[in-house]
Amino acid sequence: MTGSSDPGGPKSATTLEIRAGLVPELACLDLQRSLAFWCDTLRFRVRYDRPGFAYLRLECNEVMLEQAGGHWSTGPLDPPLGRGINFQMEVTDVQRILGRVTRAGVVPFRPLATSWYRVKEIETGQSEFLVTDPDGYLLRFMQHSGERPAGKDD
Repeated sequence: MTGSSDPGGPKSATTLEIRAGLVPELACLDLQRSLAFWCDTLRFRVRYDRPGFAYLRLECNEVMLEQAGGHWSTGPLDPPLGRGINFQMEVTDVQRILGRVTRAGVVPFRPLATSWYRVKEIETGQSEFLVTDPDGYLLRFMQHSGERPAGKDD
């Protein structure tokens, strides 16, 4: 497993490895197609799986994928799934992931750009791009690019 985690974070009962505190579970219309995208294109690793389900990790980011139709459905699943949400994932090399995406022939939803977000008296920058997975979930991959006093323009 690559990446680093907060040493004070939650621990798995089975492995005592540090785990993310929030792990979304995404319903997939075709789990095998989704796994190919998440693992082959984005390079997430399968931590464990069972029929109809996989638990994935990339650096400090974790996500669960399940074949749609399970007992978590609260209503009809009409594509694109995940409307109204994007999942931000911090990575150490956002350009490397963008390269994998473009080499796979996937067009980003939003191209690589540096965005600045105000946090109290400073702005924190991040290089980020957004891409949709095969089910329409919006994924924002980002890498920190520094801080500056609030109110500065690029």
